[in-house]
Amino acid sequence: MKKQTTAGTYLAQSSLLRLLAVLALVVAPHLTRMPPWIGAIVAALAVWRALAALRQWPLPPQWLKVLFAIAAFVAINAAYGRVNGQHAGTALLVIMLGLKLTEMRERRDVLVVVALCYFTMLTHFLFSQEIWTILYLGACSVGVTAVLIESNHPGAPLSPRVTLRLGAAMVGLALPLMLALFVLFPRVPGPLWGLPADAGAARSGISDTMSPGDISSLIQSDEVAFRVEFLGAPPPMNLRYWRGPVLSYFDGRRWSAPFKGDDYFRVYNPGTQLNAFAPASATLAGEPVRYRVTMEPHRQNWLFALDLPESRALPPNATLSGYYQMLSRELVKERLRYEAVSYPRYVLDAEMTPQWQRSAQRLPDDRNPRTLALARQWRAEGLDDSQVVERALRLFRSEPFFYTLEPPTLGQDMVDGFLFDTRRGFCEHYASAFTVLMRAAGVPARVVVGYQGGELNDVGGYYVVRQSDAHAWSEVWLAGRGWVRVDPTAAVAPNRIERGLSEALAPSELPDFLRREGLTAFEYFRLNADTAWDYVNVAWDQWVLGFDQERQFELLSRIGLGEWRDMVIALTVVITAFLGLIGLLSLRAARIAMPKDEALRLWRRATRVLAKRGLPQDPAEGPRDYAARVARERPELAPAMEQLARAYVAARYYGDRPRENALELAAALKSLTA
Repeated sequence: MKKQTTAGTYLAQSSLLRLLAVLALVVAPHLTRMPPWIGAIVAALAVWRALAALRQWPLPPQWLKVLFAIAAFVAINAAYGRVNGQHAGTALLVIMLGLKLTEMRERRDVLVVVALCYFTMLTHFLFSQEIWTILYLGACSVGVTAVLIESNHPGAPLSPRVTLRLGAAMVGLALPLMLALFVLFPRVPGPLWGLPADAGAARSGISDTMSPGDISSLIQSDEVAFRVEFLGAPPPMNLRYWRGPVLSYFDGRRWSAPFKGDDYFRVYNPGTQLNAFAPASATLAGEPVRYRVTMEPHRQNWLFALDLPESRALPPNATLSGYYQMLSRELVKERLRYEAVSYPRYVLDAEMTPQWQRSAQRLPDDRNPRTLALARQWRAEGLDDSQVVERALRLFRSEPFFYTLEPPTLGQDMVDGFLFDTRRGFCEHYASAFTVLMRAAGVPARVVVGYQGGELNDVGGYYVVRQSDAHAWSEVWLAGRGWVRVDPTAAVAPNRIERGLSEALAPSELPDFLRREGLTAFEYFRLNADTAWDYVNVAWDQWVLGFDQERQFELLSRIGLGEWRDMVIALTVVITAFLGLIGLLSLRAARIAMPKDEALRLWRRATRVLAKRGLPQDPAEGPRDYAARVARERPELAPAMEQLARAYVAARYYGDRPRENALELAAALKSLTA
């Protein structure tokens, strides 16, 4: 009968517990992104493995381990709908790392677990590349390397202090080579391989639909949407409208982006021409605004630009829709940097086709009857389009409307309920109600969602646009003027547009991160610390995460290595020098260390002094004979030589008073050199 293998065959119990602790450290951040049952399974496997080693339980049979592996595949596929990709693949790797503990019986199995830990650390970069991630994984690297050292050490386990010190030393020795490779290794444009379809950050930020509460919910978030560095004087706050999705379809409650048949179909299907919906045309005037945007990933196609972007200065792989929205041809899954040029003064679509006009006037017939009646009453008074716009804005300014994050719930006819009953709402309420009023009066209108404003980072000199800066406004088409931006929020809460959200809401409604008054000393310190930390993150993004081919050539050109040939030569020299240094250090460590002999050092120093005086020591001459000969030839040195020889012989051959003998030697040497 085959003997069962117990769980404590190879690693000592203390070493196994350290391995489990390091494994927990490596997978811990992943468990916060996964369903709770995955963390429970990995924790249960680790606890079982520790108890099995302590109590000498047998390892599970082969058929049970195969069953566990199949169950893991089935469970991951059920939870994610797939077993590959960023999220599902990482979850499967974490579970398999836990299952590997059930068959860890030999040194090879331990090394496989260590290798899997190294690989699992790499997967963290699929989710985050922030500075804290690098520091955390650096600590994990030291821990995993310490376990690797311990697993290769024969005999009794080393102490944690020793293995951690050796692990830190090995990681530290690798850092210079890593930095050299980072700076000198030729960068290739684009990734070496395609990322999985679900790679990148989770979807966040504004959407291509808008209904009551959508924008106000974003106000609670202090996440960064993008950062802007103006390459010149920044425009004033009331002109910083960052154009995003344009919403022209309304079902009575929700606004949404166009469907096929409008310009989006043409953008996502290049080469298709829909004559009924001609591309937008713009006449730009005045001084341009040039700026550089660093956008956080949001898993959508849109890019944000100030009204109105220059079509001839678009970022690579970007285009403009028929609504003059800047779009990327690929989903923004990773942090993206691009430059753009915009003109605050413009005329957009001075001419409009009947198809565009009908698209911008559509309304459901069975919704919001009081709003429709009010708009038709204005038109019946003989007001033209511009006067209708002014009448609607006057309504918001003169009537008791309130700008609030906590509006009452609206019924089926939400615009009627807002305009005539509650009169309390956020920017999406005002933009929606104004646009419906315009369409009901026959004025072409649409909703634009994006961001407005941005906060200056005093340390870095750039502007930070957060999710809390999300905003919605309207555009109306006026004959001879084209599409004109009209922000009804400015009629109700002008401080929102002129000075920011924190000046427009009641203090009780402001999230903590937006409060600027009544701060305690600690809160004020934290605010300044957050500003400085954001600048550090921007520098990290530009010089580490964004260190592309262009930046590499820019940096290396400053030190005379701008050519590929020079770069390769420098890389070869650095690697050769580094490996040579490692070799020298290894030889030095392997050299047999000779014990230090203070008496011999002092004796040799004395003989060198006498040799310069013409009295060298013969190789076959002992210390006493040498001292006697020197005394015969130079009688004045006889007392010092007698003391020197006596102290040296006592120190080298008796050693009963090493300190006293060393002092006596030093005194005799001083007498000789006096």
